[in-house]
Amino acid sequence: MAIRWTIRFVLLFLLGTVWIQACKKSNGDKSGPTPISFAIPAGFPTPQYQFTTNALTEEGFELGRKLFYDGKLSKDGNFPCASCHQQFAAFATFDHNFSHGFNNQFTTRNAPALFNLVWQKQTHWDGGINNLEVQPLAPLMAPNEMAEDINSVLGKLNQDATYKQMFKAAFGDETINSQRMLYALTQFVGSLVSADSKYDRVKKGLAAFTPQEQMGYTLFQSKCNSCHAEPLFTDNSFRNTGLPVDPTINDRGRMRITQNRADSLKFKVPSLRNLYLTFPYGHDGRFISVNQALEHYNSGVQQSATVDPLVQHGIALSTNDKNYLQLFLRTLTDSTFIKNKRFAPPGS
Repeated sequence: MAIRWTIRFVLLFLLGTVWIQACKKSNGDKSGPTPISFAIPAGFPTPQYQFTTNALTEEGFELGRKLFYDGKLSKDGNFPCASCHQQFAAFATFDHNFSHGFNNQFTTRNAPALFNLVWQKQTHWDGGINNLEVQPLAPLMAPNEMAEDINSVLGKLNQDATYKQMFKAAFGDETINSQRMLYALTQFVGSLVSADSKYDRVKKGLAAFTPQEQMGYTLFQSKCNSCHAEPLFTDNSFRNTGLPVDPTINDRGRMRITQNRADSLKFKVPSLRNLYLTFPYGHDGRFISVNQALEHYNSGVQQSATVDPLVQHGIALSTNDKNYLQLFLRTLTDSTFIKNKRFAPPGS
């Protein structure tokens, strides 16, 4: 609760700060950050987050990339953002339901994959953050994650000559503050766009589904598309899909944010893109396979007052249905994205 209020305070401070971008040219000086155009993939909707007050530049992106992979942002130097968000796992945590954090602690939710974030109005499983620019503050200050303090992080960055040069390149002078740090991180994570799977190439007419994949796609459109809407493969809503509460963490989902009982057990609908790279599944990582998750909808939906009407009576899936669906879902893997050197650690 304290962390959430701290984040809200910082957000209000940042939004209330009036400052002039240091990349402004003066006296005919043509040096400054190099603008980058944000390309919206064909068929994608207009992003929720716009790089308007936070102009996307090459120097800002590179600063954000360095920060994302730097342990300095954590208390003991061992937990950069990338420790929970690994590129080969579509920036999720590979093969772990919970991620490791400071002092041998664990997170209490499965780390969500980081891609196509600019199309999300709210982040986290419970939608607790509604501004992409301040999202990094939540893991940074969480005692079981990076366990840091914003002033301590800024102090470490200010002692690093390389960071001073990079902040100057990105923002016009060596001033290192929380707003600039968050802007740079947002430029990096906001640029993590995944839109080059086989599915995308089929939609562009550059590839074709196999007959089995097409059967899976047809099933998907009739049984799954209401929540996992194309092309993002999520509608970004919060739903109770009939998962019984894990008594060890007693996570009530969206209700923790809204304090509304009608939101009990509702969690954000995750994107199905890169599904086979981001296991285990669910807000607590309880499903170790796609087949297990599908079987939940077929036979495991637990009834409660807030269970979503779309799954209230289950989703009937035969063994063949599940096999065909999985063949289609594999076409959502974006190998280009996970191998993109631009998103890899600096110098790799």
